[in-house]
Amino acid sequence: MLTASTVSSTAVQDLLSHCKTLGHIKQLHAHILRTVSDHRRSSFLFNLSSSSSSININYSLSLFSSIPSPPEPFLFNLLLRNLSRSDEPRATILFYQRIRHAGGRLDQFSFTPILKAAAKVSAFFEGTELHGLALKIATLSDPFVKTAVMDMYACCGKIVEARKVFDEMPQRDVVTWNTMIVRYCRCGFLEEAFELFEEMKCSNVMPDEMILCNIVSACARSGNTGYNSAIYEFLKENDVRMDAHLLTALVTMYAGAGCMDIAREFYTKMSVRSLFVSTAMVSGFSKAGRLEDARDIFDRMEKKDLVCWTTMISAYAESDHPEEALRVFDEMCRYGTEPDEIALGSVVSACASLGVLEKATWVHEYTHRNGFESSLTVNNALINMYAKCGGLDAARGVFEEMPTKNVVSWSSMINAFSMHGEANDALALFARMKQEHVEPNDVTFVGVLYGCSHSGLVEEGKKIFASMTNEYNITPKLEHYGCMVDLFGRANRLPEALAVIESMPMAPNVVIWGSLMSACRVHGEIELGELAAKHVLELEPDHDGALVLMSNIYAREERWDDVRKVRRGMEEKNVLKEKGVSRIDLNGESHEFLIGDKRHKRSDEIYAKLKEVVSELKLAGCVPDCGSVLVDEEEKKDLILCRCKRLALWFGLMHKE
Repeated sequence: MLTASTVSSTAVQDLLSHCKTLGHIKQLHAHILRTVSDHRRSSFLFNLSSSSSSININYSLSLFSSIPSPPEPFLFNLLLRNLSRSDEPRATILFYQRIRHAGGRLDQFSFTPILKAAAKVSAFFEGTELHGLALKIATLSDPFVKTAVMDMYACCGKIVEARKVFDEMPQRDVVTWNTMIVRYCRCGFLEEAFELFEEMKCSNVMPDEMILCNIVSACARSGNTGYNSAIYEFLKENDVRMDAHLLTALVTMYAGAGCMDIAREFYTKMSVRSLFVSTAMVSGFSKAGRLEDARDIFDRMEKKDLVCWTTMISAYAESDHPEEALRVFDEMCRYGTEPDEIALGSVVSACASLGVLEKATWVHEYTHRNGFESSLTVNNALINMYAKCGGLDAARGVFEEMPTKNVVSWSSMINAFSMHGEANDALALFARMKQEHVEPNDVTFVGVLYGCSHSGLVEEGKKIFASMTNEYNITPKLEHYGCMVDLFGRANRLPEALAVIESMPMAPNVVIWGSLMSACRVHGEIELGELAAKHVLELEPDHDGALVLMSNIYAREERWDDVRKVRRGMEEKNVLKEKGVSRIDLNGESHEFLIGDKRHKRSDEIYAKLKEVVSELKLAGCVPDCGSVLVDEEEKKDLILCRCKRLALWFGLMHKE
């Protein structure tokens, strides 16, 4: 390619412009050494060093080191600029060190690229050295140098020093303000960033999209909603031009803060809506309980990724719309998107809410077919799902087959046993958990205490409750005290239940007092029941459950004047007892029943069969407890018959026949 003949300076420059590989550089290097005279060689070598920096940095630095005398600042500034554009900022630092070692002189144009490199790699020592050198040669008055010094300190974690440099600047342009504000945001100093933003506005420097984008993004990341209104007002007052980056940041911030109407205002301004920003809108609407709006945006999205599908599935699962969650999951599978642990966790949760064992079995089989049989997250969710669907043996099977277990696994299985009234199994598993040196947590104790409560194991429950603080240093929470109140209440040890409430370090809530009130109804304790009801109604004046339970207590004792008084009070306050509903799924179809429900197409047949069974039960000596029903004797018998659970259960039995 190259000959050994002597060429002119123009010819060498032309060859430099055509060097594309390290091999070409080496050939030209050898050619210069052979053909260019000594007094002209330095400039040629420097040009070669500068040109080769984009091809091979190490060779470029080696060429520079071979130059007999350091070049003038304008020449090595050229190389500095080339190096600063590379992805290897340390090469810029190394080049700076070689310049210093060779006795080269820096000028005001030398500092900025070196300081930027020092900022990228947090080279604090070299950065402070450059700061001192800039002061020494009086170049710190240059705003570009000063901004670079400020940024270097901030990137090295020295935000106080950065602010000091900023405060010393007599004039600041939008770049300087932006640099300081951005560094505050990225270091987590949101309050300081916003204060500087306000100061900037007072200095008659108009923030650009970059500053606003950084401020908004920092607010979104931190979850701090305190500045949302101020930002919105500023945007409206100043008619700020908004690019795609700023609009994305605004939608993300306001959606994350639950300000969905404002988020939608900016969302509609976007000409192109990314998958990320649309998913943020779906998530925001879902968390705000606006599922129709979430679904509207979801359905309009041309493309959906796993995160988007999971967001919609989770929204339905967490909002008590399990059927819709499963429909979206089916749609996702048809779309060809493979679920991950999080998506499957939401699907399993939806099945748990449905309580349909057939669906639960299908989901379990799906997880195995798709390689999730070893997933800790999925298996823990499966245990909970089977427990809620009545599949205790299946839950136990999942638990025993798990290759690894954590405290959630143990707690879920203990809770499953307790939920099904198998307190002895729950206690045995709790003992086994301790033997295997798995430390229980507060959730574990809720499960164990719940089991003791529903099985009448009072003494065991007392010991376990005491062990929380004595053995495990776990401070009991509201749920644990609630279990103890329920434990004593079910066992007709009502003074002890009240003593637990009075010993609580936190204020008892409606659930705690309601538990005591329920126990008083069962055991006919009117005075204590009235006390509990009083506390419930103080916390929630329109609590229908408290009023109904109090009526039940009076009805049990045949205090009908008091019953009528409570019912009149309910009517005056327009408080209605929420009707119970039961659901049964047969052959993929869901059937719902309310108390006294006669909407079902087979209702005549259901009621006829129920009356038949009740008559047989009476002949066998079984008498229903009508004491808690707030009507006359004949109506009581009818309502006992028409309870929604009995309707659903008998329909299922009829279908099985």
